[in-house]
Amino acid sequence: MTALVVLVTAPKDGSARIAKELLDSKVAACVNVIPGVRSSYWWEGKVEEAEEDLLIIKTTEEAYGRLEELIRRVHPYKAPEVLALRVDRGLPEYLSWLEGSVSPRGQQAKA
Repeated sequence: MTALVVLVTAPKDGSARIAKELLDSKVAACVNVIPGVRSSYWWEGKVEEAEEDLLIIKTTEEAYGRLEELIRRVHPYKAPEVLALRVDRGLPEYLSWLEGSVSPRGQQAKA
């Protein structure tokens, strides 16, 4: 299993919904929502600025395709920031929990 940390920026009014969708679909084990991120970026030939939230998503490489697909579907931006970083090391117990919490097929969590 390869663990990933995925960074996604989102509008303040949509980040909680995105986090819930990712967790409900079992494509993420954990999503941290960091409010108050000030983003400056090039868009359509000019520099833009926005107040956003940063989502720090923990998932597996096996589930990444479904995670990306879901973000594309529910994120309001035409080209949302989605950056996946491989985890080289981590506490074995945490990585085991992460793997057991994510379904590579994005199946619903069992009640």
